[in-house]
Amino acid sequence: MANTFKNAFAADVNHAAYVDLYTAPSSTTTVILGLAICNKTATAVDATVQIQDTSASNADFQVLDTVSIPARTTLEVLAGQKYILETTDVLRVKSGTASALDVSLGIMEIT
Repeated sequence: MANTFKNAFAADVNHAAYVDLYTAPSSTTTVILGLAICNKTATAVDATVQIQDTSASNADFQVLDTVSIPARTTLEVLAGQKYILETTDVLRVKSGTASALDVSLGIMEIT
């Protein structure tokens, strides 16, 4: 089994719909190592993060549910925890305000 470290970024996250930040490729298990959300604005902004579990009839599980991020700060979402994505699972993010959030994701893919 090969382990490959990767990252994914989303700038100016949409507020009208979820943005698919990362989809686990077929024949791959993914370990989420870090997830940081940066509020670039001068006011607090809500952030929502969910995982779509495609093996469970596309069930959506909230990681963060409308959590307020203070002005000009970065929230480290996982705080040392690890989340596992199975093949074709999707990590999604949504902002409460248009173009206010940037998101950085660190992962390890196991193939």
